[in-house]
Amino acid sequence: MTKAELQKFPQHQFGQAFTTLKCDCPPYLLWLEKRLKATGIQMHNRKVADLWELHSEYNVVVNCAGTGARQLLGDKELFPVRGQVLKVHAPWVKNFIRDGDGLTYIYPGIHSVTLGGTREKESWSLSPDAGTTKDIFDRCCSLEPSLQGAKEMEVKVGLRPSRQCVRLQREVLSQGGVKLLLVHNYGHGAGGFSVHWGTAKEAAHLVRECIAALQDSSARAKL
Repeated sequence: MTKAELQKFPQHQFGQAFTTLKCDCPPYLLWLEKRLKATGIQMHNRKVADLWELHSEYNVVVNCAGTGARQLLGDKELFPVRGQVLKVHAPWVKNFIRDGDGLTYIYPGIHSVTLGGTREKESWSLSPDAGTTKDIFDRCCSLEPSLQGAKEMEVKVGLRPSRQCVRLQREVLSQGGVKLLLVHNYGHGAGGFSVHWGTAKEAAHLVRECIAALQDSSARAKL
């Protein structure tokens, strides 16, 4: 940042300015769903308490259960990192602003401005906290004082499914001589929208390996 630009943030001694992209998640997910349905893929909503429920219906199961993998698979390495943000109406805010450790940020979107945030490891609470809301708003206003005039505040809470590393692997479950082929793809933490295309392609590659193994096993059985 230039000296003139940095003067807007007197509490900071150094800054960087750059152009980047922001993914507005809700419309992006709708676009992905529409794209998949256009290829003929069917989507069904149902609750699954045990992956073995799917054995009779599918040859290969891809597990993208996120935080649900802890209960579904007993994965104790998976933990939530709670995030709380505010959505405000402040159309005059055009630039992203983020402080040094990335905990305080202002992200303009299509319909609102996102103010954040928190990183609360091992917290499962989905209820907004009023004290946290005030703290986030105060921190963001210290970076952009004009936010004091923001309207239509909404609080959002989510759990980031985190692990020491993303679980992206094949697994074969066996029960009474019956096998269930799995491909795991979860534990992306806060970086899911940064790496999801790459991990999805790798998961698809692992699915193809599973299908090839099934075909090979079937061919041997016929001999």
